[in-house]
Amino acid sequence: MIKEGHKVSGKEDRIFCPKWLKVSFSSISLFFGGESACFPCMTADSNPETFTVWMKSLIMQGNGLTVFNGNGQIVYRIDNYDEKSSREVFLMDLRGKLLFTLRQKRIWFLCDWEGYKDGGVNTEEIKPFFRVKRVLRFFSKKLRCDVKLCGGESRPSFGYRFEGIWGRTAFRILDSHGGLVAENRL
Repeated sequence: MIKEGHKVSGKEDRIFCPKWLKVSFSSISLFFGGESACFPCMTADSNPETFTVWMKSLIMQGNGLTVFNGNGQIVYRIDNYDEKSSREVFLMDLRGKLLFTLRQKRIWFLCDWEGYKDGGVNTEEIKPFFRVKRVLRFFSKKLRCDVKLCGGESRPSFGYRFEGIWGRTAFRILDSHGGLVAENRL
């Protein structure tokens, strides 16, 4: 594993991101509707698995990252096919099939993301499948984001919580009951 890192510069933040990042997943029930076709490696009865996140795109012009499983096989790709500060990102499987489109929603200085399931239609016309909202805590180094499911429901339900600390690569993902789903302890 490479421990070297690089700076990622955005308009709003300057954070340290590693080139390689190992993430351990515990057994989970699928967040994305139980569809093993979308997420074959994340089933409720599976053993804990380790993924490696490579902070590089597989295409020459793209800005994204690649996720490898414990066997070194590519599992997911995330790309934006655009400039570094794009407001739209695409989550794909190994073959490049679009699974989700993530679109940034910016209101004032707040920045949230909405995830749209690939349905072959323009995401402007459909409701998001999930929302990621950053929880602001002034004068705190802790980073927290809440993920809420929206798929077909009138009110979004709580899905997962992402917790980390600014400037560090260690983070964890908790389910709605506070159980550990994934963590990185670098």
